[in-house]
Amino acid sequence: MNTPPHPRTGSSPRALTLGLWSAQGLLAAILVGGGLWKLAAPLDQVAEAFAWAGELPGLLRVSAGFDILGGLGVLLPSVTRIRPRLAVLAALGVVALMGSAIVFHLARGEGADTGFNGVLAALALFVAWGRHRKAPIVPRG
Repeated sequence: MNTPPHPRTGSSPRALTLGLWSAQGLLAAILVGGGLWKLAAPLDQVAEAFAWAGELPGLLRVSAGFDILGGLGVLLPSVTRIRPRLAVLAALGVVALMGSAIVFHLARGEGADTGFNGVLAALALFVAWGRHRKAPIVPRG
């Protein structure tokens, strides 16, 4: 028998809830911060960190935009409790973005550069699973 969820975070254990909030905050900080850096830093500086950026500056700008949107989407709907299910969709979008980045790097022979993308994808999967199944945020009012 299912018990009705608590108005804020469901009937989940405190450690899981803390882990989900931590993962959401970490994903938001990394994705928004990285996206803003990609947009604000001079292209040659970004190309030192990401070799492909100098070759594909348009892709750099697009990926920066997706990073920022994904980071905001993973956190803000839960924090504001305005359509919090969007955080689940944003987390799945981050998984798709990181999966695309892994395929991109592997196609370029940059397999060593995929570890961080894998970690971010795993964090996003955790958020999607947790906020959908174990500790959903109930919308306001």
